[in-house]
Amino acid sequence: DRAAEQVGAAHAQIYLMWCEPPAMIAERILHMRERAAARGRTLRFGLRVHVFAAPTDDEAWAHVERLLEEIPKEAIERAQLQMAAYESVGQSRQTGLVKGRGRRARELEVSANLWAGVGLVRGGAGTALVGSYEHVAQRIEEYYQLGVECFVLSGFPHLEEAIHQGAELLPLLRRIGRT
Repeated sequence: DRAAEQVGAAHAQIYLMWCEPPAMIAERILHMRERAAARGRTLRFGLRVHVFAAPTDDEAWAHVERLLEEIPKEAIERAQLQMAAYESVGQSRQTGLVKGRGRRARELEVSANLWAGVGLVRGGAGTALVGSYEHVAQRIEEYYQLGVECFVLSGFPHLEEAIHQGAELLPLLRRIGRT
């Protein structure tokens, strides 16, 4: 909301956002750069996003499809009702990404390799980069080109995904100079 933007423009060094499609992030970066510039400041930008990466796109998408199959329909409905009542602008942006979409993994792909399925059942960061390690690295590079310099990545299960990201994703990012 406007109050949060004012605080960020006036005091933040890194303005951290929940991941959204690149066009939405580009718009937010431009807006916040203007707000910070009006105060004689510059900002750096970061993204908080989950990652489900595998050797191939098909394996990564099959993984998130299996996760969705384990969630009872009632749990999704209950979580969506709760999140609809939140007053957070950021949460409404995340919730808006799943509105009117199906419940299959690929139906929740809101831009290339960006999946909004996490937002079906939890508040906060509701998107994930899903795909092969190479495609996930390409998406991270795409956000970097928009002005995002810092990334907070996670996955489920936490330990296993941290190991996979460290072993498979980070070397690709190092190769393009992004670590």
